[in-house]
Amino acid sequence: MFEQILERVRQHKPLVHCITNYITTNDCANIVLACGASPTMAEAEQEAAEIASVAGALDINIGNLNTMTVAAMHQAMEAANQHDVPIILDPVGAGASSYRMATLRDFFAKYHFAVVRGNVSELLAVGGAASNTKGVDAGAADAVTEENLEERVAFFKQLSAKLGAVVSVSGAIDIIASPERAYLCRNGHPMMSCVTGTGCMLSALTAAYCGANHDAILEAAAAATAAMGVAGDIAYRKTMEAGQGTGSFRVHLMDAISLMDTDILNGGMNIEIR
Repeated sequence: MFEQILERVRQHKPLVHCITNYITTNDCANIVLACGASPTMAEAEQEAAEIASVAGALDINIGNLNTMTVAAMHQAMEAANQHDVPIILDPVGAGASSYRMATLRDFFAKYHFAVVRGNVSELLAVGGAASNTKGVDAGAADAVTEENLEERVAFFKQLSAKLGAVVSVSGAIDIIASPERAYLCRNGHPMMSCVTGTGCMLSALTAAYCGANHDAILEAAAAATAAMGVAGDIAYRKTMEAGQGTGSFRVHLMDAISLMDTDILNGGMNIEIR
């Protein structure tokens, strides 16, 4: 299904400009390298616009906001929009504080995003719905389940139309939605939530896939989510076989992304279209 998406990443090796949080910078850089793209983590206001203008994609992550990085984000996003560079926004902790929400409102008022990717609580908050966010984690009451799936799919399709962006929602059931179509992915393992930054890594991976596939943003975002989920399944299996824990799981996850190809992806992903 996603053969061309993966092949283009390896062929074009897009430059992915990540302005992310200090907690996950190294993992985000490594996941971009693992998939075959090239990361730059430049966050100085003085160079953010220049670098964003020549990137294949821009990854903006608000996990650890401060005035310096927000200023750089503005410079980078303005340049990205001017040069048709797709922006992937990760609204980490949306709904957790008034500062984060004010920052996001400012972003949405000024810039166009290709993909807005986060957990279900964050994206409910972005859409103006009640959410039960726990800091940067999704609240259990917000989870996408088989029982509320149709309602959630409809909500995120509407949010995609409102934002003019693909909406990519992580959870036990991932939803990657445009106004007309949604991919549902049922891969990944709960152990992924025990490793710091797997969501941040997925945003960086999504940026890499979109950076090589400007003409297929929905499919690129869905492919990135599926690849991360399959990698999570592989990493869990290998971790359990070796009697290891979360530290080893993190390494196995990165390994699985670096070895991901269309055969592995097609053989492991559990995905449908609504």
